[in-house]
Amino acid sequence: MNQITVSTDKRKLDILFIQNFLKDIYWATGRTIEEVQATIDASVCFGIYLNDKQIGFARVITDYVVFGYVMDVFITEEHRGKGYSSILIENMMNEPLLKDIKIWRLATTDAHFLYEKFGFTKLNHPEKMMEKIL
Repeated sequence: MNQITVSTDKRKLDILFIQNFLKDIYWATGRTIEEVQATIDASVCFGIYLNDKQIGFARVITDYVVFGYVMDVFITEEHRGKGYSSILIENMMNEPLLKDIKIWRLATTDAHFLYEKFGFTKLNHPEKMMEKIL
């Protein structure tokens, strides 16, 4: 029987696996192993494992009280469509370390259906948002 676990233990993360996926995906193209490690060091991270083998990842940038930003969420292609992304997000949203966050945000091109299940909606006032991209 397949066993799914989600962990925030950064020691369990397979950094090469994460970087190998991210370097080819549209939102993180070319991200180096050093950059992946830096993002992990600065985030609350979630690894999802099937029989102890990592099949996905997500991270949250946060101050633990006011704001949390969800990033780099993925499940490998061969494991999609089995509900694993919902398990990953559910664990993230129920993580005790993040229980006090008042405002959650994320950006997605194609997974609105997933995040809507967890209460995410379009921005109420997108005209207030700004960005600077280097």
